[in-house]
Amino acid sequence: MVRPVRVAIVGAGNVARLHAEGLCRLGGRAQLVAAMDVDPDRLAAFCDEHGIPGRYSDLDELLAEAEPGLVHLCTPPALHFEQARRCLEAGVSVLVEKPPTLSLRQLDELAAMGSAGPWLATVFQHRFGSGARRLRALASSGVLGRPLLAICHTTWFRDQAYFDVAWRGRWESEGGGPTMGHGIHQMDLLLSVLGDWAEVSAVVRRQARRTQTEDLSLAHVILANGAVASVVNSVLSPREESYLRFDFERATVELRHLYGYGDADWRLTPAPGAEEVLDAWEAGERGIPSGHRSQFAEVLRSLEEGAPPPVTPAESRRTMALVAGIYASGLGGGPVTPADLEGSPFYDRMDGGGARW
Repeated sequence: MVRPVRVAIVGAGNVARLHAEGLCRLGGRAQLVAAMDVDPDRLAAFCDEHGIPGRYSDLDELLAEAEPGLVHLCTPPALHFEQARRCLEAGVSVLVEKPPTLSLRQLDELAAMGSAGPWLATVFQHRFGSGARRLRALASSGVLGRPLLAICHTTWFRDQAYFDVAWRGRWESEGGGPTMGHGIHQMDLLLSVLGDWAEVSAVVRRQARRTQTEDLSLAHVILANGAVASVVNSVLSPREESYLRFDFERATVELRHLYGYGDADWRLTPAPGAEEVLDAWEAGERGIPSGHRSQFAEVLRSLEEGAPPPVTPAESRRTMALVAGIYASGLGGGPVTPADLEGSPFYDRMDGGGARW
């Protein structure tokens, strides 16, 4: 019998509740042993709600006394790097909410701490629904033909009050606007299907909100496989939608959802004369919605097997590099390649040292 993984949750806000609920629905494979938050009342309510015995205001004390095998970081983005570093130094694997760090440099520093465990993984839960898994399987098998065109639009709505929270909309604490904090999930799903990107040209604007960061970005992305993609990230769109479209030679595959999807949110349209592709699609994996629980199950399985859990630093770095590339192009001007980011100001900060509005 496999012993449950001892899990601690750092941060006790709304996202932490999603983590606790997802872990508790995994049939006893995870044991919630501790939680930490700087607000004692919020911590007490969170632990009472989820039956968590260990309650801490200090991360080092939690690591030493609760002895978790895995820490879930559900804190604001500016805290991720230092908290993840302390966990890894203590020999504890980390699953961190997006964005994993505020910069590529920080992510590389964490990745350099070792590849044999403890491990660092990023929450990109949209990879793990059965629709995405089915699409990746058909794309990699060649059934769909060559990828040609993609659309990746995150058009959400956040009012001014949302950005009036102290740490939001600031480069130093959130790392960016909707490109970094909202559309990153859809962009990660895009790249998990189509692979590496080769070049990006972007527009980044502060269009309507009083914020230090952008509230809108648009990008033209060339993938390494030759496909091209339109990427839009907005928090100004009253009719909210997350929309991805993949045009392959033999079929179009579409996903419409908002914050999470099920099988019914996917649609495949075969090209004329390629109707058998629909049969392959219908025969694929089903029944798993996107969501934290789906990824957590894979993370626990990997830890039980002594393997690096998904999503690895190398996988999350590809997505983070696209985010940095959009900022570098939109704020600095001109097309940007992944190589252009190395040693540039945008390697250290998503705004390259200061957005120029």
